[in-house]
Amino acid sequence: MAAPSFKEAVDQANQLLARSGTSWRLEARGRRLGLRGPLPPRHGTGQEPLTIQRLSLGLEACEASLPRAFALLQTVREQLGQGTFRWVDWQRSSAALSPGQSRPAEASAPPPAPLAPPPPAPPAPLPPPPELEEAVASFERAFHQDPRRRRFPAGARSTWRAAYKPYLRRLLALGAQRRASLSPELLLAVLESYPLASRSRQQCTLVLGALARQREMPLPADWQELGRGYGLHAARFRPLPSDARILGVVEQIPNPRWRLVYGLMATYGLRNHEVFFCDFSALAPGGDRVLRVLPTSKTGEHQVWPFQPEWVELFALDRLGRDPEGLPPVDTDLRRTSLQRVGQRVSEQFRRYQLPLTPYDLRHAWAVRTIHIGLPDTVAARMMGHSVAIHTRTYHHWITRRDQQQAVDAALARRQAS
Repeated sequence: MAAPSFKEAVDQANQLLARSGTSWRLEARGRRLGLRGPLPPRHGTGQEPLTIQRLSLGLEACEASLPRAFALLQTVREQLGQGTFRWVDWQRSSAALSPGQSRPAEASAPPPAPLAPPPPAPPAPLPPPPELEEAVASFERAFHQDPRRRRFPAGARSTWRAAYKPYLRRLLALGAQRRASLSPELLLAVLESYPLASRSRQQCTLVLGALARQREMPLPADWQELGRGYGLHAARFRPLPSDARILGVVEQIPNPRWRLVYGLMATYGLRNHEVFFCDFSALAPGGDRVLRVLPTSKTGEHQVWPFQPEWVELFALDRLGRDPEGLPPVDTDLRRTSLQRVGQRVSEQFRRYQLPLTPYDLRHAWAVRTIHIGLPDTVAARMMGHSVAIHTRTYHHWITRRDQQQAVDAALARRQAS
């Protein structure tokens, strides 16, 4: 256990970090000294927002390690700023050294150097211009005061954190760096900081476009074209699992409760978090098996039909009609958690079981299944809890193929009739 004097030194170092405006902190856990701060998901795509996580440095929890911890913190922040941070580089041998260096032999290790005071905290970043801060603050107030969002406050908070805040945070940071007020040029610079044909660039287009409309600010005529790239179109198209593949993968899940989660997502195309915010009474004997997604979910209340219907029995989902508590014990109290965190629990469990597909593979496969069955796009979009525009854009490849096949079949039928 660390000595009290060391604890005081860590507290003092963290006070310096707090005054500098960073959310990073030193953290002593047992006999090790590490860091805690905003980092990308360990198994993400690189487009997700940062979340507070621990980072092991392989340093001994003693005062002699503090200067080294500060130096490694600076390295981490530089890598994050340059987009070069990789978890694999920091998960190597727990040596008290930065990634890529080797640990000297214990016998030849020099005695600890005299305690040096921690290096001065980096200067606090410049704040963005006040008018830019006020524009973003006004936009946030308007977002949460929208009557449609006030009906589902938990979903609105989750949407703001995940889909709006990261892009506005980058806008504020770039505005501070350039000492620039809100302008079409600044918005374009933020948009261009995201990779082409990426989901983040598309979402940035939507967020900054909404901000510009609120401020009655003109945008480039090709603004929407500049932000293209989201969806399963040619730029990001990938094969989806077949029904046989989906039915086979469930055997890799040892926990029957998590099998139910998997089955619900496969059968009803639910979002990760929606699994835990459903009314399962229709799965009871004699029920119509139409799930009601509760108003507390991201997009409000909607109803979903099973495709394929026989999967209700195959995945034993009918037991939820008798025992709605049959799902895993995930905290769903939105006073303590968020829809995003609930959804992350599902993704984490899929990775823990090393499943060869993702939760959204199941959702996308459900959507494509409805296209092949011939369900109207407007109905499928309503069941999925998103707009028809998003539905047709996301599933453009399969919808186009269906429409072309229908046209070919009709033409062949007319020829045979004549």
